[in-house]
Amino acid sequence: MRYVAAYLLAVLGGSPSPSSKDIKNILGSVGIEADDVRLDKVISELNGKDISEVMNSGLSKLCSVPAGGAVAVPVAAAAGGAAAAAPAAAEEKKEEKKEESEESDEDMGFGLFD
Repeated sequence: MRYVAAYLLAVLGGSPSPSSKDIKNILGSVGIEADDVRLDKVISELNGKDISEVMNSGLSKLCSVPAGGAVAVPVAAAAGGAAAAAPAAAEEKKEEKKEESEESDEDMGFGLFD
């Protein structure tokens, strides 16, 4: 990843086709010693390609990567049971939040407006 980042920095710096020396200078400026095999691999893969096109093709691949978020609800539960359980769960969370806020005042030994 560091080699790709250094390659992109060199391109942003005005070099449309950075050499291994350019990338080694960038990496060396932050104290990273470059591995020639990996560096040559990055240069051979990116040399002669438009970086904007490479990044856009990568973005389309990232669209299919799951990034966390909501948990999938099983189909059987979604049909009827989940609809009734959702409001009850929301009420429980509200009650817990109220209790926590009261307890937090007690933990400090004084109130905000005392």
